[in-house]
Amino acid sequence: MSGLKRISVKHLRVGMFLQEPCGSWMDHPFWRTKFKIEDPNDVVTLQSSSVTEVWIDTSKGLDVGEAEDAEEQTAVEDEAEKVLIGALSPTVEKVDVAKELERAASICSEAKQAVTSMFNEVRMGKALDAADAMPLVEEISNSVLRNPGALISLARLKTKDDYTYMHSVAVCALMVALARQLGMSETQARQAGMAGLLHDIGKMMIPDEILNKPGRLTDEEFDTIKSHPAEGHKILLEAEGVDDVTLDVCLHHHEKVDGSGYPDRLKDEDISLFAKMGAVCDVYDAITSNRPYKNGWDPAESLRKMAEWSKGHFDPMIFQAFVKSVGIYPIGSLVKLESGRIGVVIDQTEKSLLTPKVKVFFSTKSKLRIPPEVLDLSSAIARDKIVSREDPEKWNFHDLNELWGAVELW
Repeated sequence: MSGLKRISVKHLRVGMFLQEPCGSWMDHPFWRTKFKIEDPNDVVTLQSSSVTEVWIDTSKGLDVGEAEDAEEQTAVEDEAEKVLIGALSPTVEKVDVAKELERAASICSEAKQAVTSMFNEVRMGKALDAADAMPLVEEISNSVLRNPGALISLARLKTKDDYTYMHSVAVCALMVALARQLGMSETQARQAGMAGLLHDIGKMMIPDEILNKPGRLTDEEFDTIKSHPAEGHKILLEAEGVDDVTLDVCLHHHEKVDGSGYPDRLKDEDISLFAKMGAVCDVYDAITSNRPYKNGWDPAESLRKMAEWSKGHFDPMIFQAFVKSVGIYPIGSLVKLESGRIGVVIDQTEKSLLTPKVKVFFSTKSKLRIPPEVLDLSSAIARDKIVSREDPEKWNFHDLNELWGAVELW
């Protein structure tokens, strides 16, 4: 006789066997679906997600009607309510990208100094305390909540010399944005942000001449680079206040779902949700940034290339959520419209990923610059649409960052 039963998440408790959350995979917060609930935090996580019902297997765990510890259940429900209120009722006001850019630039400047100082102390052997980094994660998280595109786009403008430090800031912001896209609670979003901030701390153990080498790495040098997840994991094990999520993302953000990653060659089902998130965010920022050995790709082109790799490299559902979080045409992407005009994406719109706000400034018909004009492609009066991504190098435009509104204060 089947033990499967569909119940409301409000009836979930420790001891039940979760067979499957109802609805889309994108809505539930776990990388695995079948497991016995042994941690009250897992109950909190499900009750604070957008999942409303789940299937349980009463042959493998408790049923709804069985005796329970009322005091423990009340405490779990109270905690779930707090998390749910925090997740659904943030006090941060959402603003458009133009309003957030200057504030985000100030956060980037502050973050660069803080991360540089923190990483250099680790390089010199000083133990890390995660509590010192939490205010920075909060600042980044709040900026992303006000407008995700501003800080994420500014952090992409890092110089080659700043790469290691600002990459950590960018991945922190990308992880927060992705966590919210996946419907995670604010607590989980900040966990994801902290993991992003510290995921590459092991690079402090890599010699600068290898880390910043402008030419091709030898096999031996690449092996040295590949040691940074394990080196970072060692550093974080000795640190204060570092949670399991951060430890896991640090060690496993270079794993691939087909098992070809490193250091443990984990396959799809063995890689945690947070580590899969870290893999996507890490690669996106890496390929869109200027590095010692190559210039970054256009954001939209980068997503196209990542989509080609996603079958073996990334979890496809997480990659799909990531695209939703940054937009099919992220801020700074160069696009051509049906009218023949070329523009740069300056913000996303609520209506569709295919209809961002674009600042047009060039006509392919006259092959001349035109007075810049902002078009909201989601508007009924726009009467234009994107027909292609364009390569900035082909057009030799040197002022794209200024056109989309970058304020280079850091």
